[in-house]
Amino acid sequence: MAPPSEETPLISQRSCSLSSSEAGALHVLLPPRGPGPPQCLSFSFGDHLAEELCVQAAKASGILPVCHSLFALATEDLSCWFPPCHIFSMEDVNTQVLVYRLRYEAPQTPWACAGVPCSLYRRTAALQPWGWRVGGLADSLVACPQHRGDLLSGRLSVGLGLKEQGECLSLAVLDLARMSCEQAVPLPPHSYKACLPPRLRDHIQGLSFVTRKRIRRTVHRALHRVAACGADRHSLMAKYIMDLERLDPARDAETFTCGSLGPRVARTARGCCAWLVEAAGGAGSTWGRGLEEMRPSPSLQSFQPFCDFPEIVDISINQAARGGPAGEHRLVTITRMDQQILEAEFPGLPEALSFVALVDGYFRLTCDSGHFFCKEVAPPRLLEEVTEQCHGPITLDFAIHKLKSGGSLPGSYVLRRSPQDFENFLLTACVQVANYKGCLIRRDPTGTFSLLGLGRPHSSLRELLAACWEDGGLHVDGVALSLTSCCTPRPKEKSNLTVVRQGYSPSPNSTLQPQCKLSQMTFHKIPADSLQWHENLGHGSFTKIYRGHRHEGVDGEARETEVLLKVMDATHRHCMESFLEAASLMSQVSHPHLVLLYGVCMAGDSTMVQEFVPLGAVDTYLRKRGPLVPASWKLQVIKQLAYALNYLEDKGLPHGNVSARKVLLAREGTDGSPPFIKLSDPGVSPTVLSLEMLTDRIPWVAPECLQCLGDIQTLGLEADKWGFGATAWEVFSGAPMPVSSLDPAQKLKFYEERQRLPAPKWTELAQLVQQCMAYDPGRRPSFRAIVRDLNSLITSDYELLSDPAPGTLAPRDGLWSSAQLYSCQDPTIFEERHLKYISQLGKGNFGTVELCRYDPLGDNTGALVAVKQLQHSGPDQQRDFQREVQILKALHSDFIVKYRGVSYGPGRQSLRLVMEYLPSGCLRDFLQRHRARLDTGRLLLYATQICKGMEYLGSRRCVHRDLAARNILVESEAHVKIADFGLAKLLPLDKDYYVVREPGQSPIFWFAPESLADSVFSRQSDVWSFGVLLYELFTYGDKARSPSAEFLRMMGGDRDAPNLCRLLELLAEGRRLPAPPTCPAEVSPPSVYPLPGDPPR
Repeated sequence: MAPPSEETPLISQRSCSLSSSEAGALHVLLPPRGPGPPQCLSFSFGDHLAEELCVQAAKASGILPVCHSLFALATEDLSCWFPPCHIFSMEDVNTQVLVYRLRYEAPQTPWACAGVPCSLYRRTAALQPWGWRVGGLADSLVACPQHRGDLLSGRLSVGLGLKEQGECLSLAVLDLARMSCEQAVPLPPHSYKACLPPRLRDHIQGLSFVTRKRIRRTVHRALHRVAACGADRHSLMAKYIMDLERLDPARDAETFTCGSLGPRVARTARGCCAWLVEAAGGAGSTWGRGLEEMRPSPSLQSFQPFCDFPEIVDISINQAARGGPAGEHRLVTITRMDQQILEAEFPGLPEALSFVALVDGYFRLTCDSGHFFCKEVAPPRLLEEVTEQCHGPITLDFAIHKLKSGGSLPGSYVLRRSPQDFENFLLTACVQVANYKGCLIRRDPTGTFSLLGLGRPHSSLRELLAACWEDGGLHVDGVALSLTSCCTPRPKEKSNLTVVRQGYSPSPNSTLQPQCKLSQMTFHKIPADSLQWHENLGHGSFTKIYRGHRHEGVDGEARETEVLLKVMDATHRHCMESFLEAASLMSQVSHPHLVLLYGVCMAGDSTMVQEFVPLGAVDTYLRKRGPLVPASWKLQVIKQLAYALNYLEDKGLPHGNVSARKVLLAREGTDGSPPFIKLSDPGVSPTVLSLEMLTDRIPWVAPECLQCLGDIQTLGLEADKWGFGATAWEVFSGAPMPVSSLDPAQKLKFYEERQRLPAPKWTELAQLVQQCMAYDPGRRPSFRAIVRDLNSLITSDYELLSDPAPGTLAPRDGLWSSAQLYSCQDPTIFEERHLKYISQLGKGNFGTVELCRYDPLGDNTGALVAVKQLQHSGPDQQRDFQREVQILKALHSDFIVKYRGVSYGPGRQSLRLVMEYLPSGCLRDFLQRHRARLDTGRLLLYATQICKGMEYLGSRRCVHRDLAARNILVESEAHVKIADFGLAKLLPLDKDYYVVREPGQSPIFWFAPESLADSVFSRQSDVWSFGVLLYELFTYGDKARSPSAEFLRMMGGDRDAPNLCRLLELLAEGRRLPAPPTCPAEVSPPSVYPLPGDPPR
């Protein structure tokens, strides 16, 4: 046979069309593993579950269960993907061809493991973000041919620029080197053109003979150099995938066309306006707008980020109001952590399910492997795991780590799927301390389960485990083992089933909240003379409550705010520290359904100053309204409470005092709009209460809070789930708690005997309350799962479950409209009249930053935002400010403060920048407040995150010019963000520096020498500023040792020359800021900005 020519394809065409084979058959094309037609699995008549088809395809392809969730089924043209629960019915249809492909990826993570680069890594049992490649060798054998086939078939859109040509030629060299390695020949017989995309192949074919020969010679030289490295085929495949990511970063993104997004989109004269929604492993969910003629390749630059996967709380699928004649349109609603939503209307149910399954799968891959957002796309195997309290295919190391985390109690066990095969399960148990045994549970084709050591098979896992719980029921290696407790899956549990992405800072994962010391608490102190006291509103458990006003002056203007004043009763001074802890907690959170804390007045008895919620507690409201409150109103209240508690759960902050009396009603919802609630502060923590006080809180307090009295106790997040269940029962019953009227002994007996509240008539609600109030804390669902289950309560006949006289409250159509993000066509335009001032966050030479609530409904339910405005609004200042707005708008990074939008004054004569609000303030003040608990590791974490943010700015050719601790904002104790782009400049495309010619005040003590002398700014000058920032970090923002104070001290008393000249002289003499005592030598400022004669930065 003659060797193939340059035009011979490496993948031959299919020899026959599957559509011409047996009628009524279902064919699944397997991933390509080499040259030749793809292998195929065929299934005959009947119903076939999509997930089971994927399992059969995975077995045939050698893909392990741990990688099973990365793959999915799609139509042959990839126009539609099917969720795992889809059922293919082959009785009345013709032959159908499906493709089994890798769908879930996360690019832009170029880490390396054992010298082998790979784009994504699973966790190890030591909880390190490296060590497990996503799919191992079997996955790389599938991923590389799949991506290669997409490139060579022209499915990936590749340009013909010089950069793209070079990247494609590099890929061709890697492809040829891989074939040479596989065929064990020095050079493969294939031409390099056969490894190029069709457009580039045709382009090269049209070049002159001399040019083609030069390219061929360059490719051969590169091939010899790669061959000399001795890399194996798997390394070459991994490198191929990484280089392909660089060529087309958006290759894993899927774009969906929607009829409307948020508000109704009008038709324009140019054509039919379409909204585009995109989801990708590295970017989360994004949206953009385009015209019909722009598709199928819309510009990625037009896409705006909506949220990353960890920020998603809820996804629902409903029939759209404008569903066409057949009602086939579907409305997908994604709710973000801050209650903003994205609504996308899809032309049909298959498209909606395809999009939701994509987002749902990425959430499991990156955040929580055991969660699903809606049952319409839930994998059946995952539903089985949830029912059986079973883990996925986690490794033995993670199973043992979980047992150790639970104390290695004898008889504790972990039930998990086998990581090696799809049918069997593994039982890992602790026989004695540090002695673990494993058992294989086999599932027969008949569906029965058997375990070596038990006498007979059982019809279900639950029945088999019940037999193991009996004394002496299970023998492992000749040792009788009696199972005592199951270590159940926990929300957002770290395991080899989730991956770590570069640049993402995970939320706190601790389920325990340590008690803060008084010196570590954070809240704003309010002077007593700024408060005006009014009438008494009642008493709390430890406080007296008053209505009042807060007076403050801002820029010479007096402002007055109505507030709620909670005064600590003098008889409970021993609980003062816990009371201030609650204030500290509320000052560090920001959520629409959490009460805003203005601060604490420490004069006399400590007073907590909060926003005033006019309608009071929900339990009081329900007692007043009685049977007039419908079930839909109550359901909305409970769901909003779940949103607030989910926010606290993600932050790792337990509330500890959830009840209807802590749920305040900000809006009644009697005018066609739904109600709006706010969760108040927790008050004194259960961890410091006596048994008598805890008994009085039964049944709202979790049983475990009564079991560790006298010991050092920490409050777990699971306690809030118990309190939520009791509150849900309280709200829906509309009656006093039956347990609350019992005497203390009877209340304790209620818990000791594990009794339950009377079950509501609503069966689904009763099941949810029972799950939340499980006596085993590990069996309580996460709040994301609770929100999902609350969605299922909205049935078509929910009005029948309402009280007999529902009155005229919220209609059904407005049930879920409270969190509308897109109240106007452009969600980034904030109307000035709806920005309600709260307090001033900062003031500089050029402008002020204020804390405002954007409240378009006028009922104090809007989101908190930070608003920056200029003090002087001349033409030059307005131009610079507009440039700052445009720069921040184009930046999207976890380590840069988020842009929310702009607000224009009358006639657009003034402009205000709206940003996210970070309650912890700037890094300089944060370092001063929390110096005692910030060790070197935490400071290095801040420095690393700032580096990542600056690296991102450099990639966007942006020079910050004002990098200092005062311009770094603190989102949490483990996450900081770069802010204040007032002096930022974008570098010209033809230069790597920028010369500033306009005069103005500048932070000279942070400027590099070339910036001081010649006004030249570049990424290297930002590196110098970063060195000064390191000095601020390791001096903990000490004002006496600030860079300006230190340099002025070096200058001495000579004031004849300007500071700028003296500073230049000091730097020319080699004078530098001294290294702080706590600063490691490797990162001391002199090592960051060099002395004269040192190599360039």
